[in-house]
Amino acid sequence: MNRTELAELIHNGENSGIEYKRDDVLPERLAKEMAALLNFEGGHILLGVENDGTVTGLAREPPKAEEWAMEVARTHLRPATIPFWETIDWGDGKTIAVVTLPADAPDKPYKAKRGSAWVTQIRVGSTSRDATDDEEARLYMQSGRLQYDRKPVLGATLDDLDLRRLANYFRDVRRQGCPEASDREGWERLLVNTELMAEDRGRRLPSVAGLLLFGVRPKKYLPQSGISAVAYQGTQKDYDARARQTLVGPLVSLFAGPEAHATVYPSLPATFTDGVATVEAGVIELALDFVRRNIDMAAHVDERGQRQERWDYPLEAMREAIVNAVAHRDYTIGVTDIELSIYADRIEVLSPGRLPNTVTVDKMRAGYRASRNELVKEVLRDYRYIEATGLGVPRKIIEGMRTHNATEPDLIEEKDRLLVRLWKGPRST
Repeated sequence: MNRTELAELIHNGENSGIEYKRDDVLPERLAKEMAALLNFEGGHILLGVENDGTVTGLAREPPKAEEWAMEVARTHLRPATIPFWETIDWGDGKTIAVVTLPADAPDKPYKAKRGSAWVTQIRVGSTSRDATDDEEARLYMQSGRLQYDRKPVLGATLDDLDLRRLANYFRDVRRQGCPEASDREGWERLLVNTELMAEDRGRRLPSVAGLLLFGVRPKKYLPQSGISAVAYQGTQKDYDARARQTLVGPLVSLFAGPEAHATVYPSLPATFTDGVATVEAGVIELALDFVRRNIDMAAHVDERGQRQERWDYPLEAMREAIVNAVAHRDYTIGVTDIELSIYADRIEVLSPGRLPNTVTVDKMRAGYRASRNELVKEVLRDYRYIEATGLGVPRKIIEGMRTHNATEPDLIEEKDRLLVRLWKGPRST
């Protein structure tokens, strides 16, 4: 932006895309305007201009003012953003800073911090105000057109995807043809068409979902893609854990039938379940294996003389809790893994991020269908990790625990995370 363009903005006054502010306002006030513009169609905040259009200039030195504005955008906006910053010499020793918020920001609704709360803001004419429930819902619907798991991952290439797992998925799970391993162009075209890769300025890059599901080393690009699993001795967190493991890798396993295992993967050991071999376990199966290794299983002979086995927890409920965590967690929260904690009296699965869109814990208990990561969910549904009915929580977790030991599982949304807690037995009073 040049001085002439800036002068025209000031001459026209504040409007739905232009806001004047001093650079000594409270961070919450600046964050409110940023959030409102991001939730509308973007715009400019002119720092160093009074409400009546009088230019007073920055009170801070430009580098300090920039540092302050970027810190506000990082710590007082959710999700954090990086606006475009530029300064323009107005003359008479005065400098105006232009903070530009992009149009079509993909992560609506943006919320501004207010005390300990986060409040969605919208732009109405030249003012910013709190969004109503309906206005906030529309912002969620709007942002749903571009989900995070479909975004390209900069720096990644086709080489960062496991073609063996991808071939396994298309050939054996989806029952469709797929290119030969050497046909790079064919694979990229197929993966772009199925959104496991995305085109970005002429380049074909793996999408977030592609790396999460089929990446060779997803954590290289998505540090938040693992599960931190710990088994404690007692009922509280303790440094002296019985077992501790960080589970990393693609979400899905490399599966094969007996014939394919013998011919395609003869050198790889496998675990067979219902005639299907798990050749290389993905994060979901690794998590279930960690649970099995760190809970007890009792066996008895029933009245018919048949051996019956009973785990401390129903494995179907555990599978559902783990699958829900990897499918629905907020992957925009960087670095933080899902936490799987096994205590003497309970198991907890802690998933980063608040519930998506209009979902509540009560709606989850009732079987409400909603997804933050739609593409991840659909692929996991192809593998039959997720029920097509969307009733996994009420059927497998809630009814599963009631049938197993007459306990009620806890589903708790706290701060920026969702906690699912399964009890080993009735709680002591």
